[in-house]
Amino acid sequence: MDNPNCSIEHRKGQHLTAEERHDIEVHLKDGWSKYRIAKHLNRPYNTVKNEILRGTVALYHGKVFRYKADAGQNQYKQNRCSSARKYHCLETTDFLKYVVKQFREEGWSLDACFGYALQSGKFSRNEMVCTKTLYNYVDLGLLPLKNIDLPEKLRRNTKAKRVRENRKNLGRSIDERPEAIEERIEFGHWELDSVLGQKGAEEPCALTLVERMTRDALWLKVKNHSAEAVTEAMQELKSIFGAHFSEVFKTITTDNGSEFSKLSMQETKETKVYFTHPFSSWEKGTNECHNRMLRRFIPKGKSFTAYNIDDVLFFADRINGLPRKVLGYHTPEELFEKELDRIFAA
Repeated sequence: MDNPNCSIEHRKGQHLTAEERHDIEVHLKDGWSKYRIAKHLNRPYNTVKNEILRGTVALYHGKVFRYKADAGQNQYKQNRCSSARKYHCLETTDFLKYVVKQFREEGWSLDACFGYALQSGKFSRNEMVCTKTLYNYVDLGLLPLKNIDLPEKLRRNTKAKRVRENRKNLGRSIDERPEAIEERIEFGHWELDSVLGQKGAEEPCALTLVERMTRDALWLKVKNHSAEAVTEAMQELKSIFGAHFSEVFKTITTDNGSEFSKLSMQETKETKVYFTHPFSSWEKGTNECHNRMLRRFIPKGKSFTAYNIDDVLFFADRINGLPRKVLGYHTPEELFEKELDRIFAA
C-alpha cells in the first residue's frame, strides 16, 4: 500500500545517513569532486566537506589517507553520545537545597533565589544554575517542587489590552498624568486599589497601595468597601506621615470603583489623584501584581474578618522582603526605607 506521507527526500538540517556516507566513499573512489558529490546528494557543500574530514583515516602506516564510510559513521555515533544535554544537579546540590528552602520558608521566587545568591556572593556562579534552568528542573521533576507550587507561572494571561470609552468621571484621567511617571525614576508615585474577601456591604476589605519606583506595598484593613472607609484610611496615612505626606505621596493612580468616588477630595496642590480608564486594570499593573501576592495569604472568598490589622501588615512585610530582579535583587523594603530616610533627614 502506498503511503503518501512517506518521502525519501531529506529535510533541511537532517544528518547524513549511512547510505549517503557509502555514496560519498564510492564517488570519491570514482574521482568525483566534493562539489559534485554535494550536488548529487542534494546536500550543502560544507556538509560533505566536513563529513570527509571526519571520516578520513590513515592507511598503510600513515602513507595514504582515504575516506571510509564506516569510520565516518562510527565518529558520528560517538559525537551523538556526547551531544546530550548535561544536567548539573550533583555539582549544584547545595544551591538547589538553598533554593528549595528559600522558596518554601520565605516564599521567594526561583529568580529571586538565583539573583540574590549571586549578588550577595553566597554561591559562586559555577556552583549555581540560572533561573531558566531552575524552571526546567521543576518541569522535569528534578526539584521537589511542582508547577502548581509556583504562584505566577500558571496565571499568565495573554488577552489583548484595549482601552474602552470612559463612562465615569471621578476626577483627573490618567491621560493627564505626566509621562515621566512611567519611567519610575522618581519616588512618590503610588497605585491604589481595594481587595475584597467576601461580597457584602459591611464586609471588611484591604486597601492596597504600591509605590511605583521601589515596589513597596502598604496594605491597610478597612471596615468596609465604601468611599467613607477609603477616606478614613487616607486620613490615617496623612496622620502617619504628617508634614511629609506630600513628599511621600506625590501622585495616586486608582480605578473608577465607587469606593474611590471621594478620593479627588483628598487631592492637594502637592498630591494629585488620577483615574484609569474603565475596565483597564493593566494601567495600574504594579498594584494588580501585588494584589495577586496578597491572594497567596487571603484567597478569594475568604472573609477579612478572620484577619486583624496586624495580620495584614505582616503579610505586607513578607512581600516587601522579597528580593526583586527588577530592583537588582534588592528588596522593596530596603529601597523604601532609604527614600524615607532621605525625606525625613532633609
